[in-house]
Amino acid sequence: MAYRTTAHRLDRDQAVRARILDCALQRVAAGGFAALTMQGLAEDAGVATGSLYRHFEGKGALAAEVFSRASQREVEALAQVLQAPGDPAASLAAGIARFAARAWSSRRLAYALIAEPVEPEVDVQRLRYRDAYGALFAALLEEGRASGAFAPGAIAVAAACLVGAIAEALVGPLSPAVRRDGSPNAALAEVTTALVTFCLRAVGARTPDLEIAP
Repeated sequence: MAYRTTAHRLDRDQAVRARILDCALQRVAAGGFAALTMQGLAEDAGVATGSLYRHFEGKGALAAEVFSRASQREVEALAQVLQAPGDPAASLAAGIARFAARAWSSRRLAYALIAEPVEPEVDVQRLRYRDAYGALFAALLEEGRASGAFAPGAIAVAAACLVGAIAEALVGPLSPAVRRDGSPNAALAEVTTALVTFCLRAVGARTPDLEIAP
């Protein structure tokens, strides 16, 4: 008789897989992708190390899924702000402020997502999500150009520049190495204000002095 996987077994496997991913995300949030070791993760999840390979082909595939899960949350949080009705310039300012605040609330995870050296599988996901952020900004820039709020030039290029500027501005303050070497910590409000002002001016916003919510 051919072996048939029961519904109970499938549910149990899904629950184990979800627990592994939750534990993996906690490890990355605490210590970056460097802390994501298969042995340590197995201990956290309460499974044998070999069992991890029943659910993931290897560490690269596991890390890529953790990256995707964490990044998707950030894309959705940004989309909520950028796609809300209202003045496009205000939406852009609010979206950048939201992104920076969320990064500040979990600096180690944010640094891991933005800049930590990773496996090739994770790099593929990093490029994919940069495109996802770019698509959100591009849609807002199109709206702003139509309403006269922005004069961004080439939309795709301007959107990619926004993604790059935001990442570059945040990577220093978020870097564990910078924070360990005694360098003065930048304040969230200072970084956010400078970044919002820069991005609004870069896309030709007519209202560059918007009030920025904390």
